[in-house]
Amino acid sequence: MNDDTIVAPATPPGVGGVGIVRISGPETLRIARAVLGSLPEPRTATYRSFRNRAGEKLDSGLALYFPAPASFTGEAVLELHGHGGPVVIALLVDAVVELGARMAEPGEFSRRAFLNGKLDLVQAEAIADLIGSGTAQAARAALRSLSGAFSKRVDALAEQLVRLRMHVEAAIDFPEEEIDFLADDALVERLEECATAFAVLQAEAKQGRVLRDGFQVVIVGKPNAGKSSLLNLLSGQEAAIVTEVAGTTRDVLREQIDINGLAVELVDTAGLRNDPDRIEAEGIRRAREALGSADAVLWIQDATDKTQEAPTERLPEGVPVTIVHNKIDLSGDAPGLVRGEVFLSAETGAGIDALRQCIRRLAGYEDRGEGAFTARRRHLEALQRAATHFASGRRALEETRAGELLAEELRLSQQALGEIVGAVTADDLLGRIFSDFCIGK
Repeated sequence: MNDDTIVAPATPPGVGGVGIVRISGPETLRIARAVLGSLPEPRTATYRSFRNRAGEKLDSGLALYFPAPASFTGEAVLELHGHGGPVVIALLVDAVVELGARMAEPGEFSRRAFLNGKLDLVQAEAIADLIGSGTAQAARAALRSLSGAFSKRVDALAEQLVRLRMHVEAAIDFPEEEIDFLADDALVERLEECATAFAVLQAEAKQGRVLRDGFQVVIVGKPNAGKSSLLNLLSGQEAAIVTEVAGTTRDVLREQIDINGLAVELVDTAGLRNDPDRIEAEGIRRAREALGSADAVLWIQDATDKTQEAPTERLPEGVPVTIVHNKIDLSGDAPGLVRGEVFLSAETGAGIDALRQCIRRLAGYEDRGEGAFTARRRHLEALQRAATHFASGRRALEETRAGELLAEELRLSQQALGEIVGAVTADDLLGRIFSDFCIGK
């Protein structure tokens, strides 16, 4: 439990019909009596006047009291649902601070819920993911993580590792037994089951990260190849200026689109050429800078120019590049995907579905429906460390029958999984995670 009491608006800044002020901590009951006159019935919406320390009425609305530990944070919590004006909200917060509370830090309510055992770390992170969801599928996936779907998968895998450790350590502790525990079929079968479970969970977590973070696609190519026209077609609006003059795009343009549940950020860039003017040169510099953060690259070529070769621009290593032949309405090429290259017309829209499917394939995205959950980069990194330790231990057993090495690697693998749900977590990591939250969450 924390020794201090915190307060913050739980609704976003601005004017609205309702504004909520949330209070949590050991002084909540005393503050509630001072602001409301008496303590409301638990979990019952009660109409009250809200007053400051001097007894001046600041607002009126609904008060909700949640006694500890049956609350979001695990502490006594009071919510004041008043009118949604910024001045009214500020007056209420100031009155509560004057009564002994302090302003909450970003994510501090969720952090207290984690520290008090109301949520594990994945569930706490899912709150922020749900609020920031870019698509309906991402919101549903975040809700599944919040309900514990991802955590249960991690816990189940950790339990498999525990059973393996018990088996291996028993063999180490009783070497005089006639049965060779390290060579029996049961251990081999359990190792194979764990390897499969790691592979499946890593694949699903990668999908979860794409759902949460989206997929950035950078559109590059020579001037006048139709990059901006393609951006407009995919986004469904005239986001970029399109003319027949080469070099019209001088800056980086970004548009968010939804491709069947996959949130995609399209980045249109200046045409790449060797003799630009001063302003265009800055646009080209920014284009090359944008390539550094791309998840995938679309290289746009003019289909009417049959002399064009493969991209000569220096593109980032490890980032998939798809050649897109535009202007097939003029070249006579058939629309679609041919040997990994897309043929389309940004003018007529022919072939655009093939490009959408190509982007989904590049992202490795599959709509898993009700089975999806969100994941973060740190989850993938911890999963990879856990899988690496497991694979090292398995290899040590197979190559040298080193049961002690296997047991140690299994312990380290289990520890890495514990970092995901917060069973093993450093304070500085918690600070980084919850600093990205809203103030009132």
